[in-house]
Amino acid sequence: MEIISVFPLSSGLFPDGCLDLQIFEVRYLDLVRRCYREQTAFGVVSIQEGKEVMVPGQTPALFSHGTMAHIETLDTVQAALLRIRCRGGRRFQLHSTYPGPLGVWQAEVDFLPADPAVEIPAELNYLALRLGQGIAQTQKEGQLPELPLLAPFRLDECGWVADRWAELLNLSASAKVDLLREANPLERLRAIDRTIGGPQGI
Repeated sequence: MEIISVFPLSSGLFPDGCLDLQIFEVRYLDLVRRCYREQTAFGVVSIQEGKEVMVPGQTPALFSHGTMAHIETLDTVQAALLRIRCRGGRRFQLHSTYPGPLGVWQAEVDFLPADPAVEIPAELNYLALRLGQGIAQTQKEGQLPELPLLAPFRLDECGWVADRWAELLNLSASAKVDLLREANPLERLRAIDRTIGGPQGI
């Protein structure tokens, strides 16, 4: 078990996912600057009940699983306003939380294994094909840097494709956490297929 700093958000993060944030709370300004300087990561966990911004006397209820966030770029917009882009890293299971320095939540977590590279079966290949078409069209229009997807695009792997659909679909926070904690990447992709309703659903 390890102790990490966590950032509760209304939306979560998946491994290799892209997360853009504007940081203005003092507690997170310090955390983000330190993580960027030391090349360390912080945890992102979806909020089950409560608010992202600190409310005196209120403790947010967090979901059971989250993902580490590695800062790829940091821009100082103003002295007390940072803009960062993060890449999702390892998944973890949350066991307990408690307030740390400056009010940044600390958590005891166990890290989960990374997805093995599982080939996409033929009947689910439409999910990779649709993603690939979207990426190609965005590239053709010269808008690839604006795409909320980070290279490399592993369109032949169940886990990567499933995670990207989990981010793109309009799912509840609890449904996304269910996908995040699914250890089998093929089963995760099958769950996406059921949610969409097959090739005719998109």
